[in-house]
Order: sequence, then structure tokens, then C-alpha cells
Amino acid sequence: MSWWVYILECRDGTLYTGCTDDIPRRLAMHNAGRGAKYTRGRGPLTLRYREETPDRAAALRREAAVKRLTRAEKIRLIAAFEQENGCGG
Repeated sequence: MSWWVYILECRDGTLYTGCTDDIPRRLAMHNAGRGAKYTRGRGPLTLRYREETPDRAAALRREAAVKRLTRAEKIRLIAAFEQENGCGG
């Protein structure tokens, strides 16, 4: 089973990083106010980045690494992802 690291953009422009084994379900939870405490009241939320990992342990390690990035580094990560995947945000 694959696990994912993701970055959400909140309505106020802030970024939230998390991991899950089901991105659509987790995004729905965040948007319904049942996700992380940080994202409550900051919706609607937009998925801006996702990265597949082989397992939960790898996802947790990568999530921690992404959380240590500066905002500018996260923006560059998102921009590279969007360019690679032909999407814009």
C-alpha cells in the first residue's frame, strides 16, 4: 500500500504538510473541519503537492523533512511539482 506526503494551501495562503494513505479521503476530512486542528477554519483547502512513498515509515520521515523546509523552499517544491505534472495553482 502506498502512502503519500502532501501539502495543502489554506484559504489564508498558509501551507499545511501531512501524510496519508488516502489523499481524497484526507482532503475531504480537512475540508469538513475534521482534519488537523491547524486546518480547521482555514478552508477551503487546495491540494498543491503530493509525493508517493512506499510505506508509512517513509511517509513520516519525508513529512518531517518537508516540514523543516522554509516557506520559500516549499513554494519551490510545489512549483516544480506543478511544472512536472502540467498543473497550476
